[in-house]
Amino acid sequence: MIYLDNAATTFPKPISVCLAVEDCIKNYCANPGRGSHDLSLKCELKIMECRERIAKLLNVKDPMRIIFTSNTTEGLNLAIKGVLNPGDHVITTMIEHNSVLRPLEAMRSLGVEVTMIPVDKEGYISIANITNSVKKNTKAVIINHGSNVLGTVQDINAIGSLCKTLGVLFIVDGAQTVGYLDINVEEMSIDILAFPGHKSLLGLQGIGGIYISPNIELKPLKEGGTGSLSNSMIQPTFLPDKFESGTVNTPGIVGLSEGVNFILNTGLNNIRKHEGELIKQLTEELRKLPYIKLYGELDSYIKAPVLSFNIEGFDSSEVGELLNEKNFCVRCGYHCCPMIHKIIGTSNTGTVRVSPGYFNSNVDIEEFIIAIENIYKLNF
Repeated sequence: MIYLDNAATTFPKPISVCLAVEDCIKNYCANPGRGSHDLSLKCELKIMECRERIAKLLNVKDPMRIIFTSNTTEGLNLAIKGVLNPGDHVITTMIEHNSVLRPLEAMRSLGVEVTMIPVDKEGYISIANITNSVKKNTKAVIINHGSNVLGTVQDINAIGSLCKTLGVLFIVDGAQTVGYLDINVEEMSIDILAFPGHKSLLGLQGIGGIYISPNIELKPLKEGGTGSLSNSMIQPTFLPDKFESGTVNTPGIVGLSEGVNFILNTGLNNIRKHEGELIKQLTEELRKLPYIKLYGELDSYIKAPVLSFNIEGFDSSEVGELLNEKNFCVRCGYHCCPMIHKIIGTSNTGTVRVSPGYFNSNVDIEEFIIAIENIYKLNF
């Protein structure tokens, strides 16, 4: 089996991640922050170690501003529902994932005004469109840093600077870029950054996080036990406890910590270079085939390692089934991003999405190209 669906979840994981999770479950997986015994304290230290590693990766000064969530979707819901109030205006784009679009639709029904700006066929946002969409009641701009459909990477330096100048909050969906691109939350003027643990950070499913800037006040999505101020019925106001009610996913956090450590030791540049070369090879080989339609940005070194395409005469789901029969794992369909398909002309077909990861090889790409050629030849 050749796995090329890393934009959904990276697989396989580094051995160090697997061993760390196993060690946690077998030897010390107690309840962090809820006891004075050694096992509880060890869990708490491991969780703090993960916050510190993520803070180092994202250039965050205070690790306590890293909040653990179950995934990016929870982080974005926390950001959107914790910031916006009836009467507020928010700007977002047509390339966003449903993890942004759906909570915004829910907030719209409560009286939040939403402006959806278009992108071009390569997936890029016009800075001028953002500027022209700002109103007196604009509260935030929400941007997908890297598209999970096209791989397009937005200029969040410029967008963050604009938001800072305009005095509006800048919320970033980092699902496809955290762990792949260099991100400096202060230099990029990011107020909230949501990210998953199971994609480029090489951790497990069921864990993610959110960075919250000191500049903003955010309402929690939930209240409950935190292990702190337990004699009070009032939710703590200090971080991270304000947003981490209930028992956190200790094995998931331990795995995430080792995934981040693997990235820090390997180097983002080395990871990006390898994955960029794989996408370049894939793009160049598919462009040689006249029956292939490619979508979005095709410069492999300025995008996330994601490529969408279709085969002439095939629905994307049909291609996915045929590839699965040949032992290739890819994603087909609409990728939880309904609006971008209207722009690139794939509303009726979706796309086949290929997303190699750090543990893929050039041979994997060669075999994938052969499989695509054979699918077309055998059916036409």
